[in-house]
Amino acid sequence: MFDPSNPIPDWTVSTMQRVATEPTLADAAIRFANLGIPVFPCVPGGKQPLTSNGFHDATSSARTVHAWWQRTPDANIGLPTGAKTGILVVDIDVHPGGSGFAAFEHARSEGLADNWAWMVRTPSGGIHAYYPAGTDREQRSWQVPSAHIDFRGDGGYVIAPPSRIEVGGVLKTYDVIAVTTLPAKPLDAIQLRQFLEPPRPRPVAPPQGLPPKGCRPEALARVVALTPEGGRNRALFWASCRMAEDGQSRANAVTYLMPAAQYAGLPDREIDSTIDSAFRIASRLGPVSRLGPTQRSEAIQL
Repeated sequence: MFDPSNPIPDWTVSTMQRVATEPTLADAAIRFANLGIPVFPCVPGGKQPLTSNGFHDATSSARTVHAWWQRTPDANIGLPTGAKTGILVVDIDVHPGGSGFAAFEHARSEGLADNWAWMVRTPSGGIHAYYPAGTDREQRSWQVPSAHIDFRGDGGYVIAPPSRIEVGGVLKTYDVIAVTTLPAKPLDAIQLRQFLEPPRPRPVAPPQGLPPKGCRPEALARVVALTPEGGRNRALFWASCRMAEDGQSRANAVTYLMPAAQYAGLPDREIDSTIDSAFRIASRLGPVSRLGPTQRSEAIQL
């Protein structure tokens, strides 16, 4: 549970760099604990927790951490994200299905993913970008598969340097590759997700009296022409969407709907803009697109 009164570990720009240079995973885990940063053990060469409650068992007790790594010296280091440790992580994924680098750079160019603290190269060739967590609100973990980018905040964890993961039969290390020289700032994960996965527009209900699906263009034009002020633009938008969904060209829509909208009293510029908007949205949604909730995934390791 998010609790803004809980103390957040005091990270410095050199913290991750120093931990990553420890000679053993046990030494690195204890260094984290001594800095007040809670960690927990994961399977050697993997990401699955070795503790019964996963990241919920993370602790900064050096005594407990020492006992865990004495039992399993090659255990990887699990690092909770969010308010518990004071860090947020954006995972730029790389796999045969695609790469998240282009989407991440686009987000950075818009000022949505700048001001990171560390960059860590993952064994798969991707990047973990670390940011400080703000204390004002909870930011839950999420995934945007289409952009090949995941976010780990409250309710998630990452595998921290210098842990090792087996890739293609070879153990590869999480390596710190960059440390900021500028002040690191909290990330707005909600804005980032909306940028990577914009909400799709809601379907527009047909105006009253509009003919049903499959109607002829002349029938659509007639409804537009006879729609009174207050509903004219909406009727034109719906009729244009219907023509786009039926495979009609924009030019054909203009031929039928422009005179009808002019008769209804709409100015030419508004008519052109409305038809353009309708064709753009209809082509993006497609005839079988469905809107629905996005499944939320939590406690997924990176």
